[in-house]
Amino acid sequence: MVVKPTLTLYTRVGCHLCEEMKLQLTPFQQEYGFSLNVVSIDTDSYLRLRYGERVPVLAAGEREICHYHLNKKLVLDYLKTF
Repeated sequence: MVVKPTLTLYTRVGCHLCEEMKLQLTPFQQEYGFSLNVVSIDTDSYLRLRYGERVPVLAAGEREICHYHLNKKLVLDYLKTF
């Protein structure tokens, strides 16, 4: 059985960088078949405190892969571990 990685994209409402990263992740998701959870930090006080204005944040579990802009190399490095 193949393990399918799950990435989480932490966003805020009205964040243009968040929308941009989400769009940039689409081809990666199609090619590598990972699940993407999009989570708005606006509805969670802990996440608002943790990330504040430092969004978008792309994470795998507790590991932050990149923030603000998609770092394709770091995403690919992570996905190659599966």
